[in-house]
Amino acid sequence: MGYKTQKVLKDNKKNLILFLVLWIVLEIVLIAPIATSIGLSTTEQGFSINLFLGKVVDEISSLNAITRVFNYAGIFGKTTLWFTIAYLACIIYSLIKSKPKHEFTDIEHGSSDWSEGGEQYRILNRKKGIILAENNYLPIDKRGNVNVLVVGRFWFW
Repeated sequence: MGYKTQKVLKDNKKNLILFLVLWIVLEIVLIAPIATSIGLSTTEQGFSINLFLGKVVDEISSLNAITRVFNYAGIFGKTTLWFTIAYLACIIYSLIKSKPKHEFTDIEHGSSDWSEGGEQYRILNRKKGIILAENNYLPIDKRGNVNVLVVGRFWFW
């Protein structure tokens, strides 16, 4: 797995759980009444859109469709399949849009994370000197060049 895929999954873990819960709620509240309404509005002459529109509002508002949907299991399965495909397409699109542009997205620049095991203290000091970062000071009594370029702004309050 690439770093972009790992970052997308790590950043959107809570969203994926929320998407799953929303899918279950929509399945109960919206898809079951639609499937029941399709089943009720299908007659010997075929599908009646006028009958469907009248039934779907009643089914959504009554919340009894989840118990009657098992009478129309085939219609419910097809409706669930099409809804799930459309829902997954929307989720995949949102995950693609949230992927990082490059591997340095959201990485702090200018930190001392470049060093490991205290190797920065060969040059820097932990206790005193010119403040560079937390626990990183440029010693004043160092031999050689101790010029410091400060990029950013100072906050005084």
